[in-house]
Amino acid sequence: MSELEAVVSEDACWRQIKMTCDTTDKKLEEAFTYFCMEIQPKLQPYADLLNKKLVNCSFTKELDQSLYHTYLRSVQKSIDLFREQNIPIQAELSVLQQQYGAIAGKMTIQVNGTEYTLQQAAKFLESSDRELRKEVYTKIQERRKQDATAMHELYSNLIGKRHQIAVNTGFENYRDYKFKELGRFDYTKEDCFQFHEAVKQHVVPLVNNIYDHKRVQLGLDILKPWDTEAEPAGTIPLKPFTDGKDLYEKSVKCFEDLHPFFADCLRKMNELQHFDLESRKGKAPGGYNCPLAESGAPFIFMNAAGQMSDVTTMVHEGGHAVHSFLAHPLPLSAFKEYPMEIAEVASMAMELFSMDHWGAFFDNEADLKRAKLHQLERTITIFPWIAIIDKFQHWVYEHPHHSIEERTASWMSILNEFSTSAIDYEGLDQYREIGWQRQLHLFEVPFYYIEYGIAQLGAIGLWMQYKQNPEKALQHYMNALSLGGTKTLPELYAAAGLSFDLSPAYIKQLMDFVKTEMEQL
Repeated sequence: MSELEAVVSEDACWRQIKMTCDTTDKKLEEAFTYFCMEIQPKLQPYADLLNKKLVNCSFTKELDQSLYHTYLRSVQKSIDLFREQNIPIQAELSVLQQQYGAIAGKMTIQVNGTEYTLQQAAKFLESSDRELRKEVYTKIQERRKQDATAMHELYSNLIGKRHQIAVNTGFENYRDYKFKELGRFDYTKEDCFQFHEAVKQHVVPLVNNIYDHKRVQLGLDILKPWDTEAEPAGTIPLKPFTDGKDLYEKSVKCFEDLHPFFADCLRKMNELQHFDLESRKGKAPGGYNCPLAESGAPFIFMNAAGQMSDVTTMVHEGGHAVHSFLAHPLPLSAFKEYPMEIAEVASMAMELFSMDHWGAFFDNEADLKRAKLHQLERTITIFPWIAIIDKFQHWVYEHPHHSIEERTASWMSILNEFSTSAIDYEGLDQYREIGWQRQLHLFEVPFYYIEYGIAQLGAIGLWMQYKQNPEKALQHYMNALSLGGTKTLPELYAAAGLSFDLSPAYIKQLMDFVKTEMEQL
């Protein structure tokens, strides 16, 4: 069963990889759609029968529980959630979700007579020319606005089908269904609400400081959204690499300095041509590391445009890749399916660990310092957005029959609750109202977002360890990742020398540490 799962999973992954690398090729889209509509639905009833056969087998209880507990718990969950009538809806959802990439992949704007994808155009927001920043920001927002109705309709359609799946399975709403489906055995919706509150109390004030400092640095009376990535006049934007090849080579050097095993992982992937790094028209947006269950070496996809944020994406996805390699030797395919809350620790801790080795990308100390500060600011400023997206999803699925007007009102209310007072948004509400539409997770992987927040806490915890004892921290990191999904979430965190804790007190402690590190820079 494990062997078959690996082969089927890898086949599906390659169809998705090829389609995202070129959204203009209809054949690639059709191959992916065929898998979703014709192959996956026919497999599900057999998977259910095999799952039942496993849990009813008299030998199952003789298995070593320390190794099989989480797997059997997950099998039982799949049996509990399986409903024949959901198969066609799930197939439709798999196809519908990909429409987001198709709509977003076509979005381009003209800057100085040249066409850019929205990812490529974002580099102009780092320019010291404020008028240019404003012009590009406005063009990006206006381009998004053109497809706002299509995005609304797509999202409404997805919400309706997801709600139906939940009702068919006996749940009141899709949120409660999804918590079970995602295997969130170790925390509840109340823990998520506690996380939202902690972000409001202990992170938003830090974000205010970061943007106030930015305003002073830029010599502005008021900071607008197109100023947040800018550098003061005379400061040249960081240019950490030139093209995809350069990004790869510098990443290998950075990983080699951190731990030779990490660099070997990237080299192996390169040998197999498992990278597609540069942004281009017709390529789906975003970035991902796709584990390939059968052959073992994952694939990294991203949209690099020569910016500092691309370095972060590369080391982030590189962390996921290392996780894939470390978990690959586990004997069953299912053992390699680890919870997202540890998967994102793998990637986010790699961002922080690797900072001391970013000399591979920068040849002077001043640029390196700027890059580190940029990274730490990003580590902090992402928290409110995570809380916003997560809280919005709770509302959306608790009120599945809402109108577009109600959705917009709820979004704006949540957005304002976590927004920094340091940025002036006056006159921009028409853009802010559709701000959620740039978050592909809402469309493609519902409820998968708070994991980034939980994992960021874990990553900061590991980085604290790293600052005290690098070797021990890296050993903890590799120990935890090599367990795959064979332990519960609190056990995986414990293996990494971390406590699984979402309380405001713990979050405050971590924020104080990051604040101190930033002050030293």
